Amino acid sequence: MKSFPNLKSIVLALSILACYACNQQTEKAETEAIPPKAEANPDTIALTSENIKEVLTAYGQKHPDSIAVITTRHGSIKVRLFKDTPLHRANFVRLAKSGFYDQGEFYRVVKGFAIQGGDSDNRTMKQTAYKIPQEIKREYIHKKGALAMARYGDDRNPDKASSSHNFYIVQGEPVPLYELRTWEEKHGIKYSPAELKLYQNLGGEPSLDTEYTVFGEVIEGLDVVDKIAEEQVGASSWPVKIVPHTIKVQ
Repeated sequence: MKSFPNLKSIVLALSILACYACNQQTEKAETEAIPPKAEANPDTIALTSENIKEVLTAYGQKHPDSIAVITTRHGSIKVRLFKDTPLHRANFVRLAKSGFYDQGEFYRVVKGFAIQGGDSDNRTMKQTAYKIPQEIKREYIHKKGALAMARYGDDRNPDKASSSHNFYIVQGEPVPLYELRTWEEKHGIKYSPAELKLYQNLGGEPSLDTEYTVFGEVIEGLDVVDKIAEEQVGASSWPVKIVPHTIKVQ
């Protein structure tokens, strides 16, 4: 004779089914509640030696800015950032947009050579330690007004990678032809007639060519560069009266 489950068995079975359905719904709800994995934001992700090319390339594509204004108590310097040095351009724009450069100053001034900025003893904003892969272009010489990144020397930095944030603007002086010929031989390059004319008339610092990444140039405010270069300096060429700067991109 066919047996039938008693009432207690039926209630237990229904309870088990109800719990199973409840668990299934909970798992589904939990699964649906998990947001899709967000892509790394190049505006905020910390830079490292492993991710720097990827992050700065993505940032540069998102922020194609190529004009920046450096403002000081002596006036403003407008610079054009070169698009064919994309990592340096993106890094400079990124630091400017984050406000990092607004806490910097021209902390090294060598009249007839260059003014160097970006750092400051008064900075509160911090960043990770990294270097920018060099993007040295033969066509970008260190004429007066050239914007370039500082770096450690070849003994500890044979790849000529740039500083993460310290930049300089060349002041320089007119360079005689015989000296330019010497630098041509030393660096294994040949200046064009136009470059020779620039160095002889406008001035610059050919000793730095092929050694540092030039990634921009002054298009307005060379007189401000000259004024900063006139600052009285103390030890390590640090201005006696600090020259803070802010940097905005346009």
